[in-house]
Amino acid sequence: MRLNLLLPPLLVAVGGTAIALLLRSLLLKQLGRFVRRSGSESAALLAEGLRLPSVLWCAVLGLYAGMEAATLPPRLAGRLELVLQALVVVSVTVTAANLLAALVARFGERRTLAVGVTGLAQTVVKASVLAVGGLILLGDLGVAITPILTALGVGGLAVALALQDTLSNLFAGVHLLADKPIRVGDFVRLESGIEGFVADIGWRSTRIRMLPNNLVIVPNAKLAQNTITNYHLPEPRMSLLVPIGVSYAADPDHVERVLVEEATKAAGEVPGLLAEPAPFVRFIPGFGAYSLDFTLICPVASFVDQYLAQHELRKRILRRFRGEGIEIPFPVRTIELRGERNGAGR
Repeated sequence: MRLNLLLPPLLVAVGGTAIALLLRSLLLKQLGRFVRRSGSESAALLAEGLRLPSVLWCAVLGLYAGMEAATLPPRLAGRLELVLQALVVVSVTVTAANLLAALVARFGERRTLAVGVTGLAQTVVKASVLAVGGLILLGDLGVAITPILTALGVGGLAVALALQDTLSNLFAGVHLLADKPIRVGDFVRLESGIEGFVADIGWRSTRIRMLPNNLVIVPNAKLAQNTITNYHLPEPRMSLLVPIGVSYAADPDHVERVLVEEATKAAGEVPGLLAEPAPFVRFIPGFGAYSLDFTLICPVASFVDQYLAQHELRKRILRRFRGEGIEIPFPVRTIELRGERNGAGR
């Protein structure tokens, strides 16, 4: 007799789950075709993120259908319904948090925005979605939310006083993301002398990868108080200044022509050395203690490109100067020895 009572609800639950799984399979296939046809990265992330939790949703729909077909005591039916609602809310919240964090990161990478590719931004998105989902879950379970929010406000004041340094770093990180003095991937130099590429802006600290491939961890509060030189703003391209000294016997016009020719020729051969705007020479700083001092100015694609550009330019200029007979002087000090004063040493 009990088997006869349980069999119809079980069949309804299994049938409902099977129908839901079939619809899920058809929807995922259509979504997969759309991804292949359009190449949309957002749709691909959506399809991948929904693949696993959608199985749970299909099972919940089947159980709902079975509960409707079954004759259960009202109290037991109410508890089972709360459990199913909680499963749906938790799974939807977690899935939405992961999907939104991934979408924000991908959008930031494609739009070259710092906000999308930092750990802090993804953490804020996840925490916001999880907080909303938690409040919805508490509301479904019949828990009054207003007293909880009031208690959190009072408790939050005590926590804020106890965690001043941590919160200072957190809000400094938010300020860095909003004001954008630095972005992930920028080459920066701090007032303290630390320089390198910004690897990540986290909720507590910012990671800077130096040229020797060492990682420097700087608290966000200290970073916000530093004077920062960002070599990628307003654009990565920058001017390279190469000081060159020649003998006073050299013709300045000849020296200028040689330097411009070598820099122009190197622009098409040295990686990172740009041809536009055209390189030029200035007779600055001018008359040195033992040389005529010129400055060669030419553009490079980014801050780190200057090292290879200087290396190649100096070699080319030295070879050309030797061929043209232009002398590069070196410091000479003349010491005059005078005789002893009259009467000294007697």
